[in-house]
Amino acid sequence: MELNDAELQQFGKKLLQLKTDIEQLLTDSIDSSRPVDLELSIGRLSRVDAMQQQAMAKANREGHQRRLVLIDAALRALKGGRYGLCRSCEEPISLRRLEARPETPFCIECQTEREG
Repeated sequence: MELNDAELQQFGKKLLQLKTDIEQLLTDSIDSSRPVDLELSIGRLSRVDAMQQQAMAKANREGHQRRLVLIDAALRALKGGRYGLCRSCEEPISLRRLEARPETPFCIECQTEREG
């Protein structure tokens, strides 16, 4: 089932809000993803903990950056009249899937196949 104009407009708003939220998360996480200063006079365990937290923050930032790329692609697809169509099989992506992940480029079947 293809999306109607109201649904497309709603997803456009949702994608723009997601983009704003993720850009804010990326801005907020700059400091926490910087390398740990090994010259700081903290205990060995505290340094290891700080390094683990830095690694997790870096991984989170990378995930946010990947999601931002998908959001930008979805916004381009929206402008080009291709939003909601699977980039692999070109069938409509289910409304439930788009509601959960509006930036998804694939229907559930193609995504499952790609992951398998």
